[in-house]
Amino acid sequence: MKTWANRIAVATIALCVSACTAMPQSGATWESLFDGKTLDGWTPKIRGFPLGENYRDTYRVRDGAIVVDYSKYDQFSERFGHLFYKDAIRGPYRLRFEYRFLEEHPADTPAWAIANSGVMIFGEDPKGMAVRDSFPVSVEAQLLGPAPGQTRFNGNMCSPGTNVVIDGKLETTHCINSKTPSGPNGVWAEFEVEVDADGTVTQKINGVPTIVYSAVQLDPEGKMANSKPLVAAAGGKLMLDGGTISLQSEGNPIEFRKIELLRK
Repeated sequence: MKTWANRIAVATIALCVSACTAMPQSGATWESLFDGKTLDGWTPKIRGFPLGENYRDTYRVRDGAIVVDYSKYDQFSERFGHLFYKDAIRGPYRLRFEYRFLEEHPADTPAWAIANSGVMIFGEDPKGMAVRDSFPVSVEAQLLGPAPGQTRFNGNMCSPGTNVVIDGKLETTHCINSKTPSGPNGVWAEFEVEVDADGTVTQKINGVPTIVYSAVQLDPEGKMANSKPLVAAAGGKLMLDGGTISLQSEGNPIEFRKIELLRK
């Protein structure tokens, strides 16, 4: 009886330690990163334009949401963009927001970019990006909606200038799909990224995990040109513990709202 009692006590302590580790810090609350009225605290970087230039009001606020809008464009012309939050974010944390894809898009939006967007995490400082850069070195927590003639999954992971570990294996493939089918366009969904203290990243759609990865690191091979200078600037250090976050404008209108951060 004493042996079983000891085992139960040990198991109870282990469960408590695990639960306490997963819980946010005492008194931690969700911080709003978007005031619902302005783009204060957010800076655009659109391909072909300097940091801070919001070409043809690509990013605007409407009805309490940040809207990626192409109504003032003549054509998309691969003007990929990102709206950067003012502060770099280090783990552990949880980031959540609601999003929905809109249907109309420029006629020259690439087929792969239709109903395609995401939030970039572990990102580089946009001050170091060249005017013609399409994407920051980062990890893209990818959002996909349905598109004509394509089988789509949602909550995927793409890695411009980075690599990650999945199931113990270093993944150098640019995009890794989840097994979560894409939901309908035009409908609000909640997306969450959780970064644990050990570097494990879990992405969720409406509270359900879609993909898990860890050990986010710079790509030393330079498959994306601006990753090598970052490796050199870090003295050869590859592992990342955080970085900028940014919302994509990738050729399809999308809305983001209720953008919140919880520091764990």
